[in-house]
Amino acid sequence: MAEDLSSAGEAELERRIGGIRERMRPLEQDLAALRAERDVLLTEQRRRARGVHRASRADLKAGMKEGKFPTVAELVAGREEGSLDDFVFNLKTGGEVRLGFPGARAQSLTFTDGAKTAQAADLARAAELYEAGWELGSPGRPGVRVHFPGTRQERLAPANEVFARPAGDGV
Repeated sequence: MAEDLSSAGEAELERRIGGIRERMRPLEQDLAALRAERDVLLTEQRRRARGVHRASRADLKAGMKEGKFPTVAELVAGREEGSLDDFVFNLKTGGEVRLGFPGARAQSLTFTDGAKTAQAADLARAAELYEAGWELGSPGRPGVRVHFPGTRQERLAPANEVFARPAGDGV
């Protein structure tokens, strides 16, 4: 239960506050030292994670240059079967992207015959449109609509600059 301080004088309150501050000082110094140690460890952890990420991205870019991963254009032309979600897509710079519109539940590709557009939600539909002479993009705007995961940022990328790799691939 809290002590009744209504009868304590101003000088008594100041003395008690000073005493508590003196008792807190070593604890605050210990806490500051612990926070500094923690921050050093967290910095090292972030440095290592950046190194792993940088190496992974370099391996991915090397695989793209070697032709290990097909471009979206090659994937569609190869008449693959399956879902677009079976693949992870990366720009030639190594950044991961998703196909289609930001916020969409499933990835998609847009095709045009020069006047109309059609959406392909899977590779079978994409191959069907490609075989019928449709091209990736929209009228007057060739390419693949991509967006960065978790953002609303989107752009139109050339189909030969977006690479596909199997979703389970650990690169």
